[in-house]
Amino acid sequence: MDAFDKKILNILQHDSTASVSDVASQVGLSTTPCWRRIQAMEKSGIIKGRVALADPEKLNVGLTVFVTIKTNQHNPKWLSEFRKVATDFPEILEFYRMSGEVDYLLRVVVPDMKAYDGFYKRLITRASFADISSSFAMEEIKYTTALPIDYI
Repeated sequence: MDAFDKKILNILQHDSTASVSDVASQVGLSTTPCWRRIQAMEKSGIIKGRVALADPEKLNVGLTVFVTIKTNQHNPKWLSEFRKVATDFPEILEFYRMSGEVDYLLRVVVPDMKAYDGFYKRLITRASFADISSSFAMEEIKYTTALPIDYI
């Protein structure tokens, strides 16, 4: 990736709806070379997809919960089954296998505490856990989906 690709990627990470001609003019290229660069980044997997970012409050899922999970089942079969369970819950936006004292971390969005309680009860019937702990986000201070590009 050269400086043009980085600029293009930066623009698209902040606004994937920008037209190719707008992106091209912002980075100092004509439309066709800019389009080819975007296509190359999509083909190589640098650009994984383009999405619309929805407002959680307007979709009535304004409560963000970070769920830490510990298990005593450290084997591929359990993890495979838990992955399948997690895909069945649209409330789980992010799912990570962790190092340290916590085995897994989930980011969950729901409308309110009652909805979270329902989510929790459904989750614990689907998999075996040694411990689950929930932390509720009080305020979103920084949120972005744009990855840093200075390390390329």
